[in-house]
Amino acid sequence: MVSWPVLSLTTFLPLVGVLFIMALRSGDDEASKRNARWVALWTTLVTFAVSLVMVWRFDPGSPEFQFVEKVAWLGGYGTYHMGVDGISLPFVILTTALMPLCILASWRAIQTRVKEYMIAFLALEILMVGTFSALDLVLFYLFFEGGLIPMFLIIGVWGGPRRVYASFKFFLYTLLGSVLMLLAIMAMFGQAGTTDITVLLRHSFPRDMQPWLWIAFFASFAVKMPMWPVHTWLPDAHVEAPTAGSVILAAILLKMGGYGFLRFSLPMFPIASHDFAPFVFTLSVIAIIYTSLVALVQEDMKKLIAYSSVAHMGFVTMGIFAATTQGIAGGIFQMISHGIVSAALFLCVGVVYDRMHSREIAAYGGLVNRMPVYAAVFLLFTLANVGLPGTSGFVGEFLALLGTFKINAVVATFATFGVILSACYALWLYRKVIFGKLEKPVLAHITDMGWRESVVFAPLVVLTILFGVYPKPVLDMSAASVTALLDNYQRALGAAKSAALVK
Repeated sequence: MVSWPVLSLTTFLPLVGVLFIMALRSGDDEASKRNARWVALWTTLVTFAVSLVMVWRFDPGSPEFQFVEKVAWLGGYGTYHMGVDGISLPFVILTTALMPLCILASWRAIQTRVKEYMIAFLALEILMVGTFSALDLVLFYLFFEGGLIPMFLIIGVWGGPRRVYASFKFFLYTLLGSVLMLLAIMAMFGQAGTTDITVLLRHSFPRDMQPWLWIAFFASFAVKMPMWPVHTWLPDAHVEAPTAGSVILAAILLKMGGYGFLRFSLPMFPIASHDFAPFVFTLSVIAIIYTSLVALVQEDMKKLIAYSSVAHMGFVTMGIFAATTQGIAGGIFQMISHGIVSAALFLCVGVVYDRMHSREIAAYGGLVNRMPVYAAVFLLFTLANVGLPGTSGFVGEFLALLGTFKINAVVATFATFGVILSACYALWLYRKVIFGKLEKPVLAHITDMGWRESVVFAPLVVLTILFGVYPKPVLDMSAASVTALLDNYQRALGAAKSAALVK
């Protein structure tokens, strides 16, 4: 084990960057902006480097929490308790890896209140890493809810024309669901006498209490993912958010819902999870088919990709609640893959938006004639979004469908139509933007990607192809934790059946 607190260092290192930026002389001159950008970039790069120590020292064969830190606080009623296992570590690394790319993507795109923008992003990184690392319910809730504030500001201050409407809608939707979760946390403390997640994972909640707790947590996580029909805040938030804000929203914040299902709903309320699985399957299938059809008629590139995110998260919830090894492993892999691919797609939109200041699909056409490198990169991520074999998008969807098929063939069959529909809207978007004649005069002088943009896309291209042909690193990291989760889940269901037979 690492003797120094590597997890706390990874979580709170961005705070050093925040303090550095705050110490910089105030002003909106070029020197102040440049210094704030460089401090934020180096902070996120060092944070990512520190987080890689955990990958290097992580034991994938153990289902136990590792790099555990525990200190009493809140007068003994709460604990600063941090740790990661094979389910949470991939999300921590995804977060720290994407943050430097977001800073680079914002380099020229953000020109007003740059210091405050960089502070908001570094604060958001602290709260996102903390959410995935917290092993105390109160601590988890603070990190989980705290992440709303920087994102609310990023959308509301640096967003598009309807940014205030989008930011309030995002805030109110996610906060409303979380109020129910707070009530459930109090009920769990009253019943179990602790907020320690490691203890609660082994605690058997009464059968009549589980459905209420499950519904309360589901309300929060379903909005966060977001699941149909509480998904309507997402397209508005994406359209109005700056490019880097959309990247973090799609790649990380959406995954907190899926992570919550894996950390709380399935292991803590197994009987309720089993009973509500048909309900989740129904919502997932509707999300996959309905939002794919809605994506087909979009005129805004960001809105189309946002609706595709809702459809892809449908595969995740379906795989998780199938409660099979392939389903859960596929759900985790799909979230990591979607984090990479959706981030890249929003960055692709950002490239042309920075040049033309339009997200309308009709404003483009024939870009391959002027931007061949961009066209090649956009094609790769479009095909990964479709789930083409050889890209990371295929592995997660295939495993989620396979895991679901073992439980319910009808649900898996309907969900497969979503794969076909995703090809329809994604390839339609690509054809309209990239192919055809370069007829619009304003596009005659559009330039291809520069070196900074190429640096941002390079790691995402490599990871999309690498995980497509060699998914082993992600699957192996989570394998022991997935197996332990399923063993406990099956054991709880078996005990419930035995108790019912005795009665």
